[in-house]
Amino acid sequence: MLKAKSIYKSYGQLQILKGVDLEVKRGEIVTIVGASGAGKSSLLNILGTLDRPDSGQLYINDIELSQLNNKNLSDFRNRKIGFIFQFHHLLAEFTALENVCIPAFIAGVSKSEAEKRAKELLNLLGLGDRVSHKPNQLSGGEQQRVAVARALINNPALIFADEPSGNLDSVNALELHELFIKLRKDFNQTFVIVTHNEDLANLSDRTVIMKDGLIVQ
Repeated sequence: MLKAKSIYKSYGQLQILKGVDLEVKRGEIVTIVGASGAGKSSLLNILGTLDRPDSGQLYINDIELSQLNNKNLSDFRNRKIGFIFQFHHLLAEFTALENVCIPAFIAGVSKSEAEKRAKELLNLLGLGDRVSHKPNQLSGGEQQRVAVARALINNPALIFADEPSGNLDSVNALELHELFIKLRKDFNQTFVIVTHNEDLANLSDRTVIMKDGLIVQ
């Protein structure tokens, strides 16, 4: 599903990625681990098309993304990629339901269809009674589950997560990790996750270790 070949990235004189190769299969949960500064988040941003590499090739579903202009790349990102970050980034003035619907609205989905899908996802994630609550009325674990629902709203091919449980206590972190396993089981969802959490890494199908801008194992 995903293939990255010879990905290089520098910021000024600092070379962050030094020729990374990575392949991910459909329905696979891959975790990326390594010390701070190893290049994990930089790689994730490039794989998720939030940043472009200096050189190298990136394919998702056999589409070479470097060939897309900025508008087409944005459309592809919104429809085919979901993101979960350490901080939920929910919009404070909107309800859980409205936050989940936003990517669908951007994709041109009707209000009724988007809300139907969002309610289904929130029910699936155990938040059926919280749809009208705003972020400040939700616990940390509930906020992150709303963020997961938002990532799923457009039925993405891939979900990228950057330290998704890093801001949660151990109980909520475990529930989030188990949720990823359930989503893979129920929907064959594909995940690429940067994490320092050993429990999450142990639950994944494969762990990739980065060091000094390269995958070393």
